[in-house]
Amino acid sequence: MIVGIGVDIIEVDRIRRIVSRQGQRFLRRVFTEKEIQYSRRYAHPDQRFATRFAAKEAVLKALGMGWQKGTSFLDVEIRTNKLGAPAVELHGHTLEISRRLGIKKIFISLSHTDSYAVAQAVAEG
Repeated sequence: MIVGIGVDIIEVDRIRRIVSRQGQRFLRRVFTEKEIQYSRRYAHPDQRFATRFAAKEAVLKALGMGWQKGTSFLDVEIRTNKLGAPAVELHGHTLEISRRLGIKKIFISLSHTDSYAVAQAVAEG
């Protein structure tokens, strides 16, 4: 049974500007070390960072929780499975809330162009 869906879109340039101004401070506040390493492997890491940022927002929307007190960007980690597909791993406060909601799995779909990144999440219970 679908418990919730969420979608988010962001301009890649917005993330690019933030990274150029704040650098590591921003990256470490928003992305896990594995997400940073993954994104930096590509010629255009800002596209990967923007896509993962949109994914984190979409997951929180799918859970119907938004940015509650105690929620962190680092609570939502976007990984890559063995086949290269994106997968969601929850931590901390967000994991607790998803368990209370009876969420069994979160499906995520990501896409980007040079200018935009989009993500859709479906929470299944």
